[in-house]
Amino acid sequence: MSSAVEDHVLAQIEAASIKRLPSPHFYVENIFPDDFYRDLLANMPSDEDFTCLGDTGRVPKGAYRERFVFLPTKDQIEKLPADKSDFWRDLGAWLYGERFFRTMIRKFAQAAAARFAGQLEKVQLTPEVLVVRDRTNYSIGPHTDAPHRFLSMLFYCPPDTSQEHLGTSLYMPLDRSFTCEGGPHYDFDKFVKVDTMPYRPNSLFCFLRTNVSFHGVEPIADKEVARDLILYDIRVANPGVLKAEAKRGETPEPASAP
Repeated sequence: MSSAVEDHVLAQIEAASIKRLPSPHFYVENIFPDDFYRDLLANMPSDEDFTCLGDTGRVPKGAYRERFVFLPTKDQIEKLPADKSDFWRDLGAWLYGERFFRTMIRKFAQAAAARFAGQLEKVQLTPEVLVVRDRTNYSIGPHTDAPHRFLSMLFYCPPDTSQEHLGTSLYMPLDRSFTCEGGPHYDFDKFVKVDTMPYRPNSLFCFLRTNVSFHGVEPIADKEVARDLILYDIRVANPGVLKAEAKRGETPEPASAP
C-alpha cells in the first residue's frame, strides 16, 4: 500500500469543513481512492475473525451481543490468510502512524486547546483502531462517550448505498441545558435527532468528544445486516489530566438548535 493512499485520505480530511453544531464534526465521501476501497472490502476479516464485543472484556459481559470487533494488532493480523494479513499490515503501518495521528490533532487543535486549557502540554494522546461488524438488532442510545475519548473517526465500509439509513446519528437533548460528562446511554425519547451521517460506501464520519456530543445508532431492523466500519479513536492516555479538567468544568454551553 503506497503513501499515495495516505496522501489521498489526509487531503480529504484537511479539506473537510468542521460543523460546529451540535458538537464539532465533519463527514467526507470518497475518503479512500476507489481502487483501494475495493481492496478494503475484499480484504475485510471473515465472520470467524471477529469476537463479540461482550466477550472481549471491553464492556460488561454479555453486553452488545450484536456488535463484533476485530482488533488489527500484529498478533491478530498474523492469524489472517496471507493476502489479508499483508493488506492489514500495510494499512496499519500508516493508520497507526505519527503522520496520520498528528494530522487529526492539528485538525482539532483549537478544540483541544479549549478542552485542555492550561494542561495541553501534559495530555498524552494515543490512537486505537477497531474493525467493527454490527448485526441486526444492534442499537446504542444517545451518549457522549467516556471522558478519556478525544475524537472518533468512523470509516463506513458498506458494499453499496442500500443501507444509508444505518449511519450514526447526532442528537440534542429535549432539555437543552442537559449535558453529560460521559458514560450513560440514554433513551431516544429524551432527545431530538439532528442529523444522520449516511452509511455510504467509502465515507468517513468524524466527531470531537464533548459534553454535548450525543450520538447513537437507532435499532437496526434490517435482516442479515453486516454493518462494517473501521473505528479510529484518539484517547487520553493519562486520565489524571481529566480529573483536573473536571475540577475546572469542561462543559461547554449547550448548543442551540440549527
